Amino acid sequence: MKGTSRLFDCVNLNFEKHPDKVLLAGKEGGKYREYSPREVKDIVDKLACGLMKLGIGPGDGTPEGKDKVAIIAHNRPEWIFIDLAIQKVGAVLAPIYPTIGEPELEYILQDSAVKTIFINDDSFLEKLEPIKKNLPLLQTFYSIDPSEKIPDWKQLLEGTTEEDHAKVEALSAQITGESLATIIYTSGTTGRPKGVMLTHNNIYSNVRDSMDCFPPGENLRSLSFLPLNHSFERMVMYLYLFKGVSVYFAESLETIVDNLKEVKPQIFTTVPRLLEKVYEKIMQKGAELTGIKKSMFFWAHGLAKKFEINKNMGWWYNFQLNLANKLIFKKWREALGGEVLCIVSGGAACSVKLIKIFTAARIVIMEGYGLTETSPVISVNRYNEKDRMFGTVGPLIDNVEVKIAEDGEIYCKGPNVMAGYYKMPEETAEVMDGEWFKTGDIGEIVDGRFLKITDRKKEIFKTSGGKYVAPGAVENRMKESIYIENIMVVGAGMKFTSALIVPSEENLKKWAANNGLSGISKSELLKNEKVLALFQSEVDRLNVGLGHVEQVKKFALVPTEWSVDSEEMTPKLSLRRKIILNKYHDLIESIYAE
Repeated sequence: MKGTSRLFDCVNLNFEKHPDKVLLAGKEGGKYREYSPREVKDIVDKLACGLMKLGIGPGDGTPEGKDKVAIIAHNRPEWIFIDLAIQKVGAVLAPIYPTIGEPELEYILQDSAVKTIFINDDSFLEKLEPIKKNLPLLQTFYSIDPSEKIPDWKQLLEGTTEEDHAKVEALSAQITGESLATIIYTSGTTGRPKGVMLTHNNIYSNVRDSMDCFPPGENLRSLSFLPLNHSFERMVMYLYLFKGVSVYFAESLETIVDNLKEVKPQIFTTVPRLLEKVYEKIMQKGAELTGIKKSMFFWAHGLAKKFEINKNMGWWYNFQLNLANKLIFKKWREALGGEVLCIVSGGAACSVKLIKIFTAARIVIMEGYGLTETSPVISVNRYNEKDRMFGTVGPLIDNVEVKIAEDGEIYCKGPNVMAGYYKMPEETAEVMDGEWFKTGDIGEIVDGRFLKITDRKKEIFKTSGGKYVAPGAVENRMKESIYIENIMVVGAGMKFTSALIVPSEENLKKWAANNGLSGISKSELLKNEKVLALFQSEVDRLNVGLGHVEQVKKFALVPTEWSVDSEEMTPKLSLRRKIILNKYHDLIESIYAE
């Protein structure tokens, strides 16, 4: 990796080292189609020629002057081909979440002045049709899957000449680490999206400085399913490419279980909510067991809950845990493909209980922390046990500095800090203090080297009694219940803390069937006294250990699941608190009116 700071150099590095190994793979016709570095290089070089002949390039070299290309597509090898080819001609990729709404889509395409767009298939045209008239700069459309309405992206690969390739190489030779590589629009929990400008060196430095955090080895496999639009998966993708990891793309979130068994990855990334769902399914299966099998399952689970890292738990505990791993946890690992070494978790805080249990089951959870503006990693719990601590987001990565401000806010400095918000100098100035980026998160340094996040600065609220509540920690605690699908803690300016709870429909139905309540409609079920008593007992159980002011005193059950499509969740599955507060204003009022 010496002598480079440009992201697209990963292709040549792999081609020179292992031209014929598997680099990328995606499902085609029900089977994985594998691409070697030789094939990836050939496709990327031809696609770069096609883009250049289309008139896509560096313009005058300024962020505003560079041509912008958008992509709205699911994770697949073509996503990476397009990204790399755009970089080679000096243009800028603006990736967009496939689930984006029309107003946000129109804003991003207008703000970034996109000239060309790649879409997954014809279904994505439905989002573009109503707004095309407002996008005069958007000139060309390409579909990745075959389309009857717009050209196939493969047309750009055709008819390239040696002269075209020479011109592309001349363009790419002008690109340095300081060149703008991408603009990632943060969906955010409030306000309009902001375009985070990241240079090649911003992302590359993050790749380089995170490399040693991961498991060693030359022939690792990964399964990719988190959206590549998000900076977390995008940076890790480049880490895979520079490290030579073979990346297989999951078909969809619904097929992850099957794809894990097919690919047998050693490593993959996830967000805590998906990890929670895996755990819930495991616990459901455990609850359905009978007799000695059920006893064994919960014996092993009880051992895992007591697990401590970097601590000798004694020979008797170690003996039992080894036995539990052979008898019970082996099946957990098999459900994840059987070869998993570690899971990298980011995007939101992960429950310590969950990390403990998976770690005891010999599935290393590497929880990290960062923001789009920091490319994104600031700190991460390493694969090596001595560099992991439960309840923290790990030590800082190399070349990144952190300081804690007087009010507890985390400031970050390093080569990973963004070039700024696109066309938003005032907003950029607001989050910078000289070279230091203000994260908006509250935290502390534990044992002199482990970063601990206590909450989002903007999310902390004060009750009418003047006491501060950090909702994130309370929400994570409550989500330990298999009956709570999602939750938002409220209480700003009120006498006590309360919560909106989205029940787990699947688990509640099973409970209802076992308690004489089958056949009742969902709306009636959520009003039923037995159901309310169930949730009250769960809340009471999980309140234990929380500070008095943090404890959820009252709650209301919400009948509809929160999602990205209905706008209560961001694409990385964080709560959009303002939208939820507005949407459920009357319900919250009723909690405090009683």
